[in-house]
Amino acid sequence: MQNNVQWFPGHMAKTRRMIEKNLKMIDVVVEILDARVPYSGRNKNFDDIIKNKPRLLVMNKSDLADDKKTYEWVNWYKGRDLTVIPISCAAGKGINDLIPRARALIQDKLDRDKERGRNRTLRIMMVGIPNVGKSSLINRLAGRAGAKTGDRPGVTRGEQWIRLRSDAELLDTPGLLPPKFDDQDAAKRLAFTGAIRDEVINIELLAYDLCDYLASAYPALLCARYKLDSTDGLKGYEILEKIGRKRGCVISGGEIDFERAANLVIDELRAAKIGKITLESPDMAEAAEA
Repeated sequence: MQNNVQWFPGHMAKTRRMIEKNLKMIDVVVEILDARVPYSGRNKNFDDIIKNKPRLLVMNKSDLADDKKTYEWVNWYKGRDLTVIPISCAAGKGINDLIPRARALIQDKLDRDKERGRNRTLRIMMVGIPNVGKSSLINRLAGRAGAKTGDRPGVTRGEQWIRLRSDAELLDTPGLLPPKFDDQDAAKRLAFTGAIRDEVINIELLAYDLCDYLASAYPALLCARYKLDSTDGLKGYEILEKIGRKRGCVISGGEIDFERAANLVIDELRAAKIGKITLESPDMAEAAEA
């Protein structure tokens, strides 16, 4: 069964033009990632758009991700000469490090400007795919509800300049996905986290794939959450059927309501109720780039 994911509404083309138009006035680009998908969750087009502009990678939602995997990803990106910090907007972790780390990337330039009598404001642009927590992070940095937030992709639709509490101002941009997904496995990992609207996806097929992954990478967490004896030798749809029966997702005649069970598992993954889970490893990235 196929569950191909494609998602590139018209406003995303407009977002790319907006980023390119404003880039010349920006000092540092902050690229925010979801720590659960720190590779698939990067729009590779940003490299072409941003080019050599100083960049800080921020891995948000680290409170939902596997701590060991987050550590591995931080080191993997450092090995590629990218500055990266894990944060959690929900828990307030790492937020205060962001502006100093961004400022450090252009400190030499700021020092030269100061010698010339220019004490100017640090100008930051924040980019990322949808639903990675950009607006929540901005509100944390600004100390107020300056940007719209939501638990679904596509909340931010226009550019917003926001004054931060420190001597900095930030340009927010709407989430930008690639125009197409050549790697459907990567697309599914994004869909697991909610980066792609559920309305354009077959949720049942997505849940089968998720159960397959969890049974392979986190079998103990999966079994503990749903009180399963084992998932050995079971396919995703068989695991979902067992979960549906355990959780009472049953319709007349004793049949499993697979749609309800699918939504349950996906919602619980996104809320970290199954556990702290990362959906990809640096080894996957190495294989993708080989």
